[in-house]
Amino acid sequence: MCAHNPPCPTAQDPGREATHSLVYRPEQGWSLLCNGVLLFEDTGELLPDGSIVAPRRPLTGARAAA
Repeated sequence: MCAHNPPCPTAQDPGREATHSLVYRPEQGWSLLCNGVLLFEDTGELLPDGSIVAPRRPLTGARAAA
């Protein structure tokens, strides 16, 4: 899917978020990366094979104290 040189990380690579955005929809809270990953503003991801990566946001405020 990626035509960049050097190629962006694949959807299976740990650094998959470090790719170029093909579509950016901040009003809807998601971006489509050139490796086929849907990246959501809460840091969750939907990979091209249909698998899900849960959000990895740090806990802040009252949630961190609980």
